Amino acid sequence: MITGELRSKVDAIWNAMWTGGLSNPQTVMEQLTLLLFLKGLDDAQTLAERQARARGTEIERDLFPDESDGIPVVDDAGNKIADGRSMADLRWPRFTNLPPAEMQEAAENHLIPFLRRLGSDGAPLRKHMASARYEIPTGRLLAKVVDLVSDLPMKSRDTKGDLYEYMLSKVAAAGQNGQFRTPRHIIELMVAMTEPRRDDVICDPACGTAGFLVGAAEHLRRHDPDAWTDPDSRLHIETGMFHGHDFDGTMLRLGAMNMALHGFEDASIVYRDSLTQEHGDEAEAYSLILANPPFAGSLDAEAVAKDLTRIVNTRKTELLFLALFLRLLKRGGRAAVVVPDGVLFGSNKAHKEVRRMLVEDQQLQGVVKLPAGVFRPYAGVSTAILLFQRTDSGGTDGVWFYDMHADGLSLDDKRNLLVPEDKIGPWAELTEDEAKLNDLPDALARWQEREGAEKDNPRTARSFVVPKAEIAAAGYDLSLNRYREIEHDAVEHEPPAEILSRLREMERDIFDGLEELEKMLGDGTVKEAAE
Repeated sequence: MITGELRSKVDAIWNAMWTGGLSNPQTVMEQLTLLLFLKGLDDAQTLAERQARARGTEIERDLFPDESDGIPVVDDAGNKIADGRSMADLRWPRFTNLPPAEMQEAAENHLIPFLRRLGSDGAPLRKHMASARYEIPTGRLLAKVVDLVSDLPMKSRDTKGDLYEYMLSKVAAAGQNGQFRTPRHIIELMVAMTEPRRDDVICDPACGTAGFLVGAAEHLRRHDPDAWTDPDSRLHIETGMFHGHDFDGTMLRLGAMNMALHGFEDASIVYRDSLTQEHGDEAEAYSLILANPPFAGSLDAEAVAKDLTRIVNTRKTELLFLALFLRLLKRGGRAAVVVPDGVLFGSNKAHKEVRRMLVEDQQLQGVVKLPAGVFRPYAGVSTAILLFQRTDSGGTDGVWFYDMHADGLSLDDKRNLLVPEDKIGPWAELTEDEAKLNDLPDALARWQEREGAEKDNPRTARSFVVPKAEIAAAGYDLSLNRYREIEHDAVEHEPPAEILSRLREMERDIFDGLEELEKMLGDGTVKEAAE
């Protein structure tokens, strides 16, 4: 969560880079990310060392070996002064204590080659780091930025994502190209609803900074820690479970670094334009899809992958992504994806056909209507979460609907906390008052009862189940309000005869009063009283 203090610290770094000569926001973001990654690697190394000492074992892998990198060290005049620099010099405590000129030399000549050695041969992280460049112009500026970065709190696994989320708000293009981060607690809800398993193969076809993949990994760590003690499961988790696609080189590098910082250096974070490239090599390859893809309108008909238009003939990206998810899922595979509200009730042929496929040909399980402000300040569009399973043989019995009113934060551009930060997610234990401000635990609990007690809920409740036949009869409309019933408060009215009787009494009282007034005027009483 971006607090006011953290926001001020990032602003200070941004301003230092800006005044130091880096005027391109994208360049500032990339350079700051490299330094955050280096600091995060040292934090991960420190944690691994502590755990190894506690177990009384050797550390599995030393990220910063005390050995030369073989790259000559040169002075300001370009003269060689050493045959190489120890990679241990890049550990954050040692790096930050180097004099500015030496720190600049280490960053210019040794940092990027060091980062390019991370990951196994051919791993995506190495490929994405190949395009990384160090561009901070002076040692003085680097030393200032390093001091400021050292003051950033990095204990939380997701702080890096929070920092990046705020940095994106400073990049003018962020709100236009869809590169904004899905809030962590919404990711946690979607992950909890789909319950990743140790044998899953998980994909986000528009992964950005890999938030969904990190969320799935964290869920597995929390709910199935024994998966890491089984050699086969661990090998699959670390090398074969996580797959992310994007067509933005910066996003790919950031996503790969994010996964590496969480212990998944060999995660498959690869370049793919998901809507324009054919998908024969990965058709039916994944058992779980988690995604919030950028919905940018329509594509050129000639650019759309033909295997997607065979599923649904459209150029609208929101529908093409749903076709893509069905193309990538194995039979029996499940998905939780964010869609704009128009997908739920759009009236053109393609919209109706996609909804018909989900209901009749696959198993549509749930629709969660999200509050309109969930993605502020980047977008105010109304959205929903679709939960479905690919079956190719139907299976939809009834669709569970949930109306989310609050997510624990204000729904304006400020997105201020309304409950304590540790009570934001779907697993939070809330007081009665807090439960009115965060619907996520309630949504998860009701989802888990969708085959039981939820079927008996009235249509006036927060959640309810609608039979497939009723949805089909409504043209496969999936908007919650189509099926909700409004409960009006009962109002009791007096019988008409009693109302008329009281009116007659009032009329008599008025008539008697007028007669009394006339008498007073006639005998002069009113005039005497006035005098």
